Amino acid sequence: MELTMTGRKALVTGGSLGIGRAIAQAFSGAGAEVAIVARRPDVLNEAKAAIEAATGGRVVAVPGDVSTAEGCQAVWDAAVGALGRIDVLVNNAGSSHRAPFVTVTDAEWQADLDLKLFAAIRLCRLAFPGMTERRWGRIINVLNTGAKAPPAGGAPTAVTRAAGMALTKVLAGEGAPHNVLVNSLHVGRIESDQWVRRAEKAGKDVRALYDEMGKDLPMGRIGTAEEFAAAACFLASDAGSYICGAAINVDGGLSPVV
Repeated sequence: MELTMTGRKALVTGGSLGIGRAIAQAFSGAGAEVAIVARRPDVLNEAKAAIEAATGGRVVAVPGDVSTAEGCQAVWDAAVGALGRIDVLVNNAGSSHRAPFVTVTDAEWQADLDLKLFAAIRLCRLAFPGMTERRWGRIINVLNTGAKAPPAGGAPTAVTRAAGMALTKVLAGEGAPHNVLVNSLHVGRIESDQWVRRAEKAGKDVRALYDEMGKDLPMGRIGTAEEFAAAACFLASDAGSYICGAAINVDGGLSPVV
């Protein structure tokens, strides 16, 4: 099966590194024009150049902070200004933050909710009118397996991501009559820059860390960003035209919940 997104316009938050960058490259390789969003312009521009070199497609770099209402509006306006419209929205901003419950401060809770939940709420609210009017849209919320099976010590992220899964289901029901399909993809253990940073901080070789992380997984290894991106590309293409309101694990069998 060849997945094509020719003529589609996509917006990917957290698009400069890791899973977001892999999704943007998969979309671009399938024929979409893609706006990638991240806070650091230098990293964002490097990603734009690398994706364009790999795919030959058009990529727009949109520096911005989606953790605020003003930031979401600015990012949206810039992306629409560059691409004309947004057909596919991928809410991918945010990395994992977990700690013992009693140690998580109000400020940490609020920051997690703002970046991971309210960013998705605000961008979906901006995306929905145009998608419903055109009767075509795809929204993918990137969550994690803790949204379905929250572990002890998983706050605040597991709680925020669980709320994101509820948001996905609400929007799926509202969007379905208008051919706006909303789904979530759930990260397990995937190779990413956050693991590279953790390995460096611990003085470990990242490949050794990946091998160690994969030992207790059913598949015996952790996944790649490209494998995760393939699932996103399927949902965003016409091949995923009857999938709506699904919460799909892309985790090598890690989650105890389907």
